[in-house]
Amino acid sequence: MLDIETIRSEFPALGQNVNGKPLVYLDNAATTQMPVGVLEAVRNYKERFNGNPHRGSHYLSVKATMLLEEARTKVAKFINSPSTKEVVFTKNATEALNLVAYSYGLSSIQSGDEIVICISEHHSNLVPWQRVAGLKGATLRYLYLTEEYEIDLERAKQIINEKTAVLAIAVMSNALGTIYPIEKIVDYAHNQGAVVVIDGAQSVPHLKTDVQKLNADFFVFSGHKLFAPMGIGVLYGKESFLKDMPPFLMGGEMVEYVTEQETSFNELPHKFEAGTPNVEGAVGLGAAIDYLSEIGWEKITEHEKSLTKYALEKLSEVQYLKIIGSKNLEKRGPVISFTLEGCHPHDISTIVDMDGIALRAGHHCAQPLMNYLQLPSTSRVSFSLYNTKEEIDILVESLSKVRGWLGYES
Repeated sequence: MLDIETIRSEFPALGQNVNGKPLVYLDNAATTQMPVGVLEAVRNYKERFNGNPHRGSHYLSVKATMLLEEARTKVAKFINSPSTKEVVFTKNATEALNLVAYSYGLSSIQSGDEIVICISEHHSNLVPWQRVAGLKGATLRYLYLTEEYEIDLERAKQIINEKTAVLAIAVMSNALGTIYPIEKIVDYAHNQGAVVVIDGAQSVPHLKTDVQKLNADFFVFSGHKLFAPMGIGVLYGKESFLKDMPPFLMGGEMVEYVTEQETSFNELPHKFEAGTPNVEGAVGLGAAIDYLSEIGWEKITEHEKSLTKYALEKLSEVQYLKIIGSKNLEKRGPVISFTLEGCHPHDISTIVDMDGIALRAGHHCAQPLMNYLQLPSTSRVSFSLYNTKEEIDILVESLSKVRGWLGYES
């Protein structure tokens, strides 16, 4: 069991007041707060070791290089990558997905091919594939959801076929919280000859990740949803793919030799890391991984599942509130979307903010999903290891007053 009081004391942002009330931070699917260990690691780097890595032989440059590559090693171990050559640092999951789409997609997809994605995908794993399909004359096809907000595997097998060149799918929906049966879908897609791109931005903070077990061809995630700073992300790619892919960005560091007319490119993973990297972000990500590893995944999962169960029960008691997503705890993560009859999500967010509560309102960068569900937008709460049942009680009490604020009698 987690020592929540100790954990919360390690996150300075959680100790502040908002609008005269203690902050109740329930927007973790958007970004997580950072523990002291991460903040100190970043500060220590910036104050003592701020050098340009791989660019010099002086102390600061060498130290920065060591710290950057130490972080890469931690990431490789964290996701069970066979090699650090397969771990590319990006600025976020969005850039990593664009890298795959434009480098692998544009060089490999042909006219007549099909690209399959889920209707619930974040725009970052949808818009780049729209662009690739349009440029290459490929067809974009969708996996749709059942009434329980899950993927129908039998229907998926009809969509994924020998024409499928790429399957791009998230482990967990950022808008619904649904955890999809990724391993089964990946196995089937591979049997059809498809390359699989997995978006792990939402799942990595909550589920132990093993890219080899998933058999992911590509896997991406962001540091800022994992208690690390913004501006650092990761692309994992099998070496067999990365070595043949053209660079995504051109410039310093990603080159081997440059002449007036030709350029040869650096070895992996540096071929995909043009320019000065975000060393402080990588250091912060490494520190965040250390922090999570010390706590342990079983404790984190148990706590978050308990919070989700409690929140589903309590939110179900709020009049006029409808939960949008699966109520099966085994098929969802700690993300809950809902609507409140007669209340726009932006109004809900503004009203509960007066009670110090941070939640998300909008289409959650998943407009095709909202159109499919015939909803303009939803409200969303998302939990992390530092949240408590008491915070859920505060949320429920605040939500119960929203309709009154908007002029409804009850």
